[in-house]
Amino acid sequence: MKTMGYKGYLGSVECSFEDNCLFGQLLHVNDLVNFEADTPAALQEAFEQAVDDYLETCKELGKEPDKAFKGSFNVRVTPELHKAAVVIATQQEISLNEFVAQTLREKIDGHNEIHHHHEPHFHIEASVNEPLDFAEMGSRYSTMPAEGQNE
Repeated sequence: MKTMGYKGYLGSVECSFEDNCLFGQLLHVNDLVNFEADTPAALQEAFEQAVDDYLETCKELGKEPDKAFKGSFNVRVTPELHKAAVVIATQQEISLNEFVAQTLREKIDGHNEIHHHHEPHFHIEASVNEPLDFAEMGSRYSTMPAEGQNE
């Protein structure tokens, strides 16, 4: 799902080919708040106006705008991943719950770069003393064809 942000709130971005318009919904709030427009720039403006209007209405009503989260949720993983997580948590002498919470914190804290592209790619972090051979790395670590090769 594509999203846009404003004042710490997220809005969805959808396209209706039947109505020839863009539309969205304010996410993670207690009420249904929709917006629509004909262009991406106008949709961003409509989204921002919807956020401002919603926050003002909530303030006037003395109502909390944000959806409350309980802090617990089910996570479904493969049995192998479940076992690996339990083993690591045991080795670190922490509960599985604490291991998952720490892992989420690390992922969220490290989420300082937002990707808006969907092409297959990989990221490499390395300290090297010699030039990297990207063709060799691509063939060893990626499902992407090396440059000049056909799929």
